[in-house]
Amino acid sequence: MSQVLTAAPGGLTVSPRVEERLRSGELTQAQVDEFRDFLAAVDRDLLNHRIIKDNAYTRWLQRGEATDQELKHFVKQFSVFSNQFLVAQLLKVINAPSLEQMRAGKEILMNELGVVYRKPGPLPAPLPPGERGSREGSGNGSRSEEQKDLEGDPELVNIEGTVDGSVYRHRAAHYEWLLGVGEPLGLGYKDLGKRWHGRPTTLHFCNELQRIYGSEDPMIAEGASFAVENWAAAGFWQEIEDGLLKIKKARIPNLRLAFFTWHNRVEGQHAGHVMEELEETYFAPAFDREKFFKGGREMLDGVAVFWDGLEQDRLHRVYT
Repeated sequence: MSQVLTAAPGGLTVSPRVEERLRSGELTQAQVDEFRDFLAAVDRDLLNHRIIKDNAYTRWLQRGEATDQELKHFVKQFSVFSNQFLVAQLLKVINAPSLEQMRAGKEILMNELGVVYRKPGPLPAPLPPGERGSREGSGNGSRSEEQKDLEGDPELVNIEGTVDGSVYRHRAAHYEWLLGVGEPLGLGYKDLGKRWHGRPTTLHFCNELQRIYGSEDPMIAEGASFAVENWAAAGFWQEIEDGLLKIKKARIPNLRLAFFTWHNRVEGQHAGHVMEELEETYFAPAFDREKFFKGGREMLDGVAVFWDGLEQDRLHRVYT
């Protein structure tokens, strides 16, 4: 008897991977029907969270009308979140419920710190000293510094692969790219990234990332991780990139955007893996639906506090 799988109400659908597991007998029809209902709840209760659907601050930023003072405030607060995220990611690694999940967490953490993703396979042979300049230049298409900033310097960035067996470079650390954004705005290392630079709403978000995303409870952490991935893939990076590009073209030609352009590209890559991870989580024996949704909802509420705080600062002309 053939079995027909329909989409869950909303935007999520049962994937071909689940269909194959049903056909092979690994899953029952009842399990798949329950999973479809679960997807409908995820779509309704998490993916339709207002901060995913309608981020007032990034929608404004996309217009490219931010003054230098407004832009400096944004970069400073974003730098606090970005730097403090390392703490949350380390907690996620420490509290990972399996070796596989620990390694997945370390991929993100080490890349954030400056280990470049490389595609699996044998490492290329080192170039002789006399040939490095010409051959390396041809290998990256002789990109200008402007192209490297917008598209990525091949020596420092890649959007796929693994940190295993790769190399560390100081300049590949994401936070150093963010320092490059602040430089033409008159912001130096001492002006960015520390907790004392953060507004209360920014620090609330950082604390929630540590508490929920880095939770010792694996189901709370799974829900938070799913929420963070979907928030990141929902388009706010594109809105930021659009706005900063307009500002760069209009008045700050030396504004460096690699931090934002790279994250915009890599989050689109991550989006394709989110559903596969959700399936693995759901069909695992220890899955706890209530805790998963609790972690997801609370994490998105924390995200909203950060962006709402920036929007209120903008409206009330509060600058750090």
